[in-house]
Amino acid sequence: MPKEYKRHFIKTKRAKTILKKASEKLNVNLEQIFKSKINMELIETDFGEIFLINGKPLMFKRKEEVFPTLIFKEVFDLAPKAIVDMGAIPHVCNGADVMAPGIVGYKGNFSKGDIVFIVDEKYNKPLAVGEATQNVEDAKTAKHGVIIKNIHFVGDKIWNLIKNVGG
Repeated sequence: MPKEYKRHFIKTKRAKTILKKASEKLNVNLEQIFKSKINMELIETDFGEIFLINGKPLMFKRKEEVFPTLIFKEVFDLAPKAIVDMGAIPHVCNGADVMAPGIVGYKGNFSKGDIVFIVDEKYNKPLAVGEATQNVEDAKTAKHGVIIKNIHFVGDKIWNLIKNVGG
């Protein structure tokens, strides 16, 4: 965990605003997923903010955008996915953007700017969360170039922090 960080609870009204904004970005109704009362905490670090929802580090904020962490199973189950070949894994897990030649398939639909999970072809495990640079139909026919901009990946600072706070 970073040496310097602040951790505090977020008031219900602000938590609902954060969930609404995240729901719009993720195309998922997060309030419906959590149904019951939501307890939200914020961990502020030098590299971003991590949101703990009912004790689990499920979202993070960079600049003004909120994204799911790799352990947010409910969003992972609903979100579109790009499936990468085994040769792409080390690059994706070092923060590289996902390029067309490394992608072997897609699950679900997405548009430019949507959040897409990157998974490996063998185990379907989440490797990274990214933002689509084009819609799924164009991505399917692309032969080169960046298809998904890598935002959060296994082994990054966010991953290491969430593993230490209950991920």
